[in-house]
Amino acid sequence: MCRKYELEEDTVDFIGHALALYHNDNYLDQPAFDFVKKMKLYAESLARFQAGSPYIYPMYGLGELPQAFARLSAVYGGTYMLCKPECKVEFDGAGKACGVTSEGETAKCKKVVCDPSYVPDKVRKVGKVARAICIMSHPIPDTNDSHSAQVILPQKQLGRKSDMYLFCCSYSHNVAPQGKYIAFVTTEAETDNPEAELKPGVDLLGPVDEIFYETYDRFEPTNAPETDSCFISTSYDATTHFESTVIDVLAMYTKITGKVVDLSVDLSAASADK
Repeated sequence: MCRKYELEEDTVDFIGHALALYHNDNYLDQPAFDFVKKMKLYAESLARFQAGSPYIYPMYGLGELPQAFARLSAVYGGTYMLCKPECKVEFDGAGKACGVTSEGETAKCKKVVCDPSYVPDKVRKVGKVARAICIMSHPIPDTNDSHSAQVILPQKQLGRKSDMYLFCCSYSHNVAPQGKYIAFVTTEAETDNPEAELKPGVDLLGPVDEIFYETYDRFEPTNAPETDSCFISTSYDATTHFESTVIDVLAMYTKITGKVVDLSVDLSAASADK
């Protein structure tokens, strides 16, 4: 399709990686249907909100999401245990998850849902992420003074094997003091030098007040949850739009409940109800 319409390589990179959100170029050798669906999702998301962006972000940051879960959990009779250190997943004689122990107390359960850090013997390392956390006193240059922005740098334009992601939010989202901006630059680590790897993204930020570099390993589960009743998420990857995380959550929901999440909505009916 790209050759048919004589698209320039940079245009192909932009559409495939920044709009369709592909992590690599394998999609170029695959049927176009999934690509078209991704582009349709982007266009519909862009038209859905009036802020000129296909993305939404919670006020007070992503920490509001677990708080929302805690409130909803309480409505349905759930118990939320805060600040429990060194949690250990317990398994019965048949190898099934049966509880979680912390500080000598065990909460009994029939299923455990957790991230890889709780069950290191049931996951495997699949990669490593390099991340820079930057505190600034100004918006990212050339973004129309936007208080939030996402920039995706395609791998080929950087001479890398993986894309680089830049995300910025600010005091207007109640995640920083007045006048301050927070930017994250992330990529799949290909070396042991995060400062050098992340430089192309950091250089786009302009002056930075403080910068912190880190790397962390990525894991994926190797267990059979239908056997051990332990449902393990994959680690966060380098993407800043959370598409891969949402896909993982939807897949876990189906494994746990045996049902498929129905997120379809009749927008015309919803508008008529207002």
